[in-house]
Amino acid sequence: MNELQQVYKATDVGLVRKGNEDNLAVFDHVYAVADGMGGEAAGEVASRMLVDKVQEVLAGRDGIGEDELCQAIQSANYAIRRYAGEHPGCEGMGTTATLLHIDEQTARACWAHVGDSRLYVLRQGAAGLEQITRDHSYVEDLVREGTITPEEAKKHPQRNMLTRAVGVMDNLLVDSGQLAVHDGDIFLLATDGLMKHAEDEEIARILRESVENPAQALLNMALAAGGTDNITVVVVSLT
Repeated sequence: MNELQQVYKATDVGLVRKGNEDNLAVFDHVYAVADGMGGEAAGEVASRMLVDKVQEVLAGRDGIGEDELCQAIQSANYAIRRYAGEHPGCEGMGTTATLLHIDEQTARACWAHVGDSRLYVLRQGAAGLEQITRDHSYVEDLVREGTITPEEAKKHPQRNMLTRAVGVMDNLLVDSGQLAVHDGDIFLLATDGLMKHAEDEEIARILRESVENPAQALLNMALAAGGTDNITVVVVSLT
């Protein structure tokens, strides 16, 4: 594959929230998004600690794989828990974490994930987006059990309840995986502020269009649809 990763990123507080609890990182072919929780101040701290720790652990490192991405998230989990224990008012703070690393020499990507931010891939010739990660949420568990439908999950009163988050548990289980990559692949990392206002078909359409900044275009679409949450988007296009 050609050695070119075009990267686009955008983040916004949205139209309802007072502060932006999302954070992102882009460095050394590593991409991360994080959506903090635990109150405006604590949520922003948790997501910032996540992306800072990811950069501290992985920047300049050779041979990044699943284990290294998981290690970075576990390091952030420890740091956030320690910080929360030392700062009254930060108890229970946490964050999602969705990480991606693309190795052009091996033409493979690896990822690691906790929470309900998401990683997608759109391939040339594919019918639509492929969701790589699985949400760690109460409603996702209900959908997988067949108790509710995906459509019902979007309006469920407990749709924001996470079953896993970085910083809220000592023994954190991190999902991870890897896949082959090809020229023309488009990867999308996003916090749930995007998915609340955009269907997969709409997202795929914008990613396929020749726009100057697809990340900003996706963010603008979410804002136009209501922007009820913080929105963070990273798009990586392999050309």
